[in-house]
Amino acid sequence: MATVYSIFIIGCVAVVSIGVKVSLEVDRPWLRVHLSHQAVLECCYRTGTASLPTIWLVHRQPDNGTAVPLLVPASDRVRSGFRTYAGVTCGTLTIGEVKVADTGLYRCWFNDTTIITPGTYLQVYKPLKKTINLSEKTKDSILMAEGILLLLCVLVPSATLLCKSKQLQALKQKKAKREEENIYQGLNLDDCDKAASLYQDLVANVHEEIQLESP
Repeated sequence: MATVYSIFIIGCVAVVSIGVKVSLEVDRPWLRVHLSHQAVLECCYRTGTASLPTIWLVHRQPDNGTAVPLLVPASDRVRSGFRTYAGVTCGTLTIGEVKVADTGLYRCWFNDTTIITPGTYLQVYKPLKKTINLSEKTKDSILMAEGILLLLCVLVPSATLLCKSKQLQALKQKKAKREEENIYQGLNLDDCDKAASLYQDLVANVHEEIQLESP
C-alpha cells in the first residue's frame, strides 16, 4: 500500500506546479553513520516565501533491481523539522538509533512545487568485531616473543660488526707480518758474508799498519 501511495505522490509531483520560485542549495552527497547512532539529513533551499512543506522520500535498493521511492513516515525514532540561517531554509530529517535497513537515498519533495532534491545517500555500517579471541596468557607470550625478536634485531647486527672488526684487525696484523718477512727475504746472505769478510780484512790491515808505524 505504501508503495502504491508513493507512486501516486511522485506522479502528482510531475504534474503539479504552483509557480513558487525555489533555489536549491547543494545537498551532501552521502552520510556514513555508525549502527545505533543518530543520523541528521538536510535539504536546503532559498525562497522568497516562508518555509515550504517538505515530504521526505527514500530510495532503497530493492531485490528485483527497481528502486521505488517510499515515503518516510514519522515515528518516535524518525522526526522532521526546519532550520533557517542567513536566508537559507533547511528541511531536516533526524533518525535516532539508525538500523541497517535505514540505508538508502533520502530526498526532499516540496509539495507546493514540482521540485525534488538530488538527495543524500545514508549508509549505516556495523563495526568490525574481533575475529581472534586471545587470552591474557597468549597475549603475554606474544609480547615476550616480540621483545626477544627486538633484542635479537639489536644484538645480531652489533655482533656481526664486532666480528668483522676483529677479522679486519687480524688481516692488518697478518699483512704487516708478511711485509716484514718480505724485507728480510730481500736481503742476500752471500752479500752479507762478503761485506763481513771485507770489513774483517779492512780491520786487519788497519791493525797491521798501526803496528808497523810504532817505533
